[in-house]
Amino acid sequence: MESLTKKITIDRSSPVPLYFQFAQQLQSLIESGDVPPGTRLSNEIQMADEFGLSRPTMRQAMQHLVNKGLLARKRGVGTQVVTNRIRRQVEFTSLFEDLERDGRRPSTQVLSVETVPAGAATATALGLEEGSPVLSVDRLRLAEDQPIALLHNFLPEGVIELSAGSLAEGGLYQLLRRSGVVLSSAEQTIGARRATAAEAALLDEARGATLLTMTRTAFDGSGRPVEYGSHVYRASRYAFEMTVSAH
Repeated sequence: MESLTKKITIDRSSPVPLYFQFAQQLQSLIESGDVPPGTRLSNEIQMADEFGLSRPTMRQAMQHLVNKGLLARKRGVGTQVVTNRIRRQVEFTSLFEDLERDGRRPSTQVLSVETVPAGAATATALGLEEGSPVLSVDRLRLAEDQPIALLHNFLPEGVIELSAGSLAEGGLYQLLRRSGVVLSSAEQTIGARRATAAEAALLDEARGATLLTMTRTAFDGSGRPVEYGSHVYRASRYAFEMTVSAH
């Protein structure tokens, strides 16, 4: 495409691999908004010819950006720039609060609210005996009407009374605070894995797509665990950010 040939320059004398030069410059154009979300790119063969690159080099560059969640290949459509990913600072807030703060119009589909026996991981996180009754809450979180995350939360009995209606209107942490629970700290782990068929269907992703994972145990002011969450997020639309400092 003509606009890209004017904005991307390949330096064949540089030690930087050609695919990475192309991918890095296209990434900068995408992140700056010069190539906006939804832009449909030419096919790889045509783009390789336009930039004087081999087809394997162009394929490697495009795959690099697909892996980073900046491009998506869709059958019958071609390669497109994806919608800007939601970037979330790793801090003690709920996803609903973060989306609301960023003006992303969060909404919730409540999949289930029920009392179930605690499994081993849940019981350990909440300091309960395995099989103890816990409140289980499953939700699909959307941002601007697009699915972003599947949220699975477990709470000890008696911490709060929840209904599907209240969960659809706000975030779980907001409801806990309103009920008088003082949230003071949390332990969390971030990872990644492949989506199951059911998860992919709910999140509008391809089967086996990469999902980000987060498990979190939240504690009240007395150090009592009051909530355990096991969540998955679309890696194509979502990223965690954190700031680290040297001491």
